[in-house]
Amino acid sequence: MFGLACALYLGEAQAQVITAGPNSCPAVALTYDLCPVRTASGFDRELIDFLIEHKVPATFFMSGRWMAKHDAEVKQLLAVPFFEIGTHGEVHAHLPMHEMKEQQQEIMGPVRLLKTQYGRPATLFRPPYGEYNDVTVEAVKALGLRFILWNIESGDPDPTLSADAILSRVKKRLKPGSVIVLHANGKGKHTREVTEALAGSLLGKKGLQAMTVSDLLRCNQTTTDPTR
Repeated sequence: MFGLACALYLGEAQAQVITAGPNSCPAVALTYDLCPVRTASGFDRELIDFLIEHKVPATFFMSGRWMAKHDAEVKQLLAVPFFEIGTHGEVHAHLPMHEMKEQQQEIMGPVRLLKTQYGRPATLFRPPYGEYNDVTVEAVKALGLRFILWNIESGDPDPTLSADAILSRVKKRLKPGSVIVLHANGKGKHTREVTEALAGSLLGKKGLQAMTVSDLLRCNQTTTDPTR
């Protein structure tokens, strides 16, 4: 049992690994990983400014190593009421290569940091690289976290993909309840452009709106605009 092939959808019996929200919900979750980087800026400020200016709900998955170098940015994201914060491991390790105790240490690093340094709980976890095994699932369950993956991989860190190519990938898979993975650490040259197209027109044309992951998972047809 390894990787996205084994992911379960919310709504299946005792689903532990979540890749999407209910398909009855006219919304999607825009999610952005904040992985540690060596060459990029580490923070896509233009993307964040767009999301804030247009009040676009989004969920960010922060790694502990990224948080340690971006204190001001962590505080900025935490201050936005329509943003949600999850965690993404301490050093972006390949979890299936490690035993239970090591996996739990990797998972809990940023969870503790958010609680001790920023006074904020974090209940959503996304494994680095989307990799996991049975031990990972049990570790996340034992720690009381929700295991969040995705069902649309944008491919935005790929330098060979244009904005149009990324949008084409997303549009082919886009449907109610989708969880889209993008990056806010500066690795995606076209992430802001793709986000603007999604939030500005594409979602609306399909009768969809953006929600945080938690709002999407509890969504029903009577859910109101989460930015109001």
